[in-house]
Amino acid sequence: MPVLPTLRRAAAVLLLAAATLYAAPAHPAAADEPGWTAEPAAGAAATARPYFYLAGAPGTVLEDRLALANTTDQERTITLRGADAYNTADGAFAVRPAAPGAGATGATGAAGATGAGSWISFGAATTVKVPPRTRAVVPFTLTVPPASPPGDHPAAVIATEGGHEVGVRVHLRVGGPTLAALTVEDVAVRGRGAAAVIAYTLVNRGNVALAPELRIRAEALVGEVSDPPRGRALPVELLPGQRVELTEPWPGAPALDRVRVTLTVTAPGGARAVATGSRWLVPWGLAGWAGAGLPGLGAATAAALYLVRRRRRRPVPALGPAPDVPSAAGPTTPAPHHELTGAAR
Repeated sequence: MPVLPTLRRAAAVLLLAAATLYAAPAHPAAADEPGWTAEPAAGAAATARPYFYLAGAPGTVLEDRLALANTTDQERTITLRGADAYNTADGAFAVRPAAPGAGATGATGAAGATGAGSWISFGAATTVKVPPRTRAVVPFTLTVPPASPPGDHPAAVIATEGGHEVGVRVHLRVGGPTLAALTVEDVAVRGRGAAAVIAYTLVNRGNVALAPELRIRAEALVGEVSDPPRGRALPVELLPGQRVELTEPWPGAPALDRVRVTLTVTAPGGARAVATGSRWLVPWGLAGWAGAGLPGLGAATAAALYLVRRRRRRPVPALGPAPDVPSAAGPTTPAPHHELTGAAR
């Protein structure tokens, strides 16, 4: 076998592998490729962690470590703070911004945070200088207040440098009774035809985060109706006390009918809620024509009712007396006057 072509093929394979490794994105969380990363420091098992998970009773002081890696040739100055987490209106996970003009996380908690984010402290290490091509591990504490209610308290650790922010989620569970509960509210059918959607609101009424699943059943007054997509897990983590507004597409909605939709939402832990909504679906053209013709339709209906009432009230002629007929028994008594049931008196 010729040696030169073989070496050329091997070199091409190596170059391709090197290019692939160089182009592969970094696994730690990063914001717009700032040249540094932030992630939970590996534990005793040296396994990567996507987020912090902490649990403890009220009054407990919990500890963990954040790893900062500078992948550039210049020093990085990174500021650290804790932040409260919440759901946006469409269900996305977000963190509260720092208070305007507030400094970084101090010994007493996170600037701008009032929930679990304020329980996080980096002590004197609120600002960290990371040398080039260096990885720094920064310890922090989370102090659970003695009067903290049980359940999940979502938060995050935020690292900031040069306008770039990297957030690492903190899943905190405070010991005590837990309750998984939710409600479905404001169910409505919006739009028409292929653009029809089912809108609804989910509210977490418990004290633990929920991963809800949705089932939809649709009924029509006259015709057959195809159910919207159903039996699926919703792409949202519903945090305790949060409210989100969601929609489900319904391209198979009928063009002309009265529909009723029933939504059943469940979540691990026994949470279950049912709600319904109904609406007349009328095509745009027909809706406009019907709107313009309603006065005429009303007038025709009123005229028909008037004629029916007038006919019912018309007097019915009474039966006259029977003609005189000779009888062997003598003169007959005049026949009594009769009335028809329902006739006007």
